Amino acid sequence: MTKLDPIIAVKNVAASADWYCGLFGFHNVHGDDHFAILNSPENETVLCLHAWGTDEHPTMVDQDIPTGNGLLLYFRTNDWQTIRNRLDRIGWAIEEDVHQNPNSRKQEFSFRDPDGYFITVTESHHYEG
Repeated sequence: MTKLDPIIAVKNVAASADWYCGLFGFHNVHGDDHFAILNSPENETVLCLHAWGTDEHPTMVDQDIPTGNGLLLYFRTNDWQTIRNRLDRIGWAIEEDVHQNPNSRKQEFSFRDPDGYFITVTESHHYEG
């Protein structure tokens, strides 16, 4: 079995963990000042948050490099409408409003997290060849 645990560098691990948990319903199963592990309600690791400049990881040293260049955090979920409503309630800026993706034929929308990472949330679906 192979799994991917994406790790993104953030300015404030606790604040980012709270934001993701509040928005997506994740649980912070390991959190301190420089690293957090966010799990889904089904207890699957979804995202890890790492403080900039700690542990000397080569891609997490220089905060001045554009945030997330080439990275898209793409969440497939049954709760996409709930997440969109939560963003409305907190007045969060939406980059691309709800629309049908012509490839997946599913509803999706996009926005940025507090550190500037680009996020797309889409209806749950399986990839088809």
